[in-house]
Amino acid sequence: MSKQPLTLYLAAPRGFCAGVDRAIKIVEMALQKWGAPVYVRHEIVHNKFVVDGLRDKGAVFVEELSECPDDRPVIFSAHGVPKSVPNAAQARNMVYVDATCPLVSKVHIEAQRHADAGLQMIMIGHEGHPETVGTMGQLPDGDVLLVETPQDVATVDVRDPNQLAYVTQTTLSVDDTADIVAALQARFPKIVGPHKEDICYATTNRQEAVKAMAPKCDAMLVVGAPNSSNSRRLVEVGARAGCAYAQLVQRAGDIDWRALSGIQSIGITAGASAPEILINEVIDAFKERFDVTTEMVETAVENVEFKIPRVLRTPG
Repeated sequence: MSKQPLTLYLAAPRGFCAGVDRAIKIVEMALQKWGAPVYVRHEIVHNKFVVDGLRDKGAVFVEELSECPDDRPVIFSAHGVPKSVPNAAQARNMVYVDATCPLVSKVHIEAQRHADAGLQMIMIGHEGHPETVGTMGQLPDGDVLLVETPQDVATVDVRDPNQLAYVTQTTLSVDDTADIVAALQARFPKIVGPHKEDICYATTNRQEAVKAMAPKCDAMLVVGAPNSSNSRRLVEVGARAGCAYAQLVQRAGDIDWRALSGIQSIGITAGASAPEILINEVIDAFKERFDVTTEMVETAVENVEFKIPRVLRTPG
């Protein structure tokens, strides 16, 4: 019996970004330098396959610094941490390596700079997300106000409407964030924004590729973890851009084949913390069932690379 033909659109860019790549390398190099166990505060990146692979090599994942012994190295995740965490590590004389994505660190520096200039901070982000917690934790408790929607802007209670600045989580939907920024600027005309967009290049690029791909597809799958903000945003962007069926899958075993019966085209992309091996696993699953023709939908070329911290580049 011949296989049904299927056009598979593959988004580019997709998958790992420079910040995720750097964070994983930091854990691997720390294990090489200091041996196992190396402790990691919070999942280094939001992907179970990646975390399980590092755990197999000797990484121990914990949620709080209090779960780490004083005499083993600890790594802070790519999402960033509140200032209180490295302060506590220093107080305990711990060896620690900060794997915070440099683009998240840029937002931290921005927040501090605005606060030093006497401005009250408003953060656009998702409550409880590690990156939001880390960014808000750069300043004293209560100094950063969180808004998640344009509706939140109407009720936010500020000290002085003329002394405000905003920052954003780096993994948000570009379009949703623009709506919130517009609401902030309408209510607080003097609010100061970032010099350069806080939403990172990788998030923006992956969303643009999905927007270009979605109208061509009967269905779209985003390879990524349910706790990955940027992966979940890709599903939303795909649905909004005209794809009738957009779903998040962690790997090939999660594909709902019944929901895909009768499709003639599928779009595949992946969040910034999903490794290429899982993307290939999903593509192979379609090749087993369909006569696949693959077309690339490329909207940007990425060549960003971030330096590994010096402590891991020096021997001993």
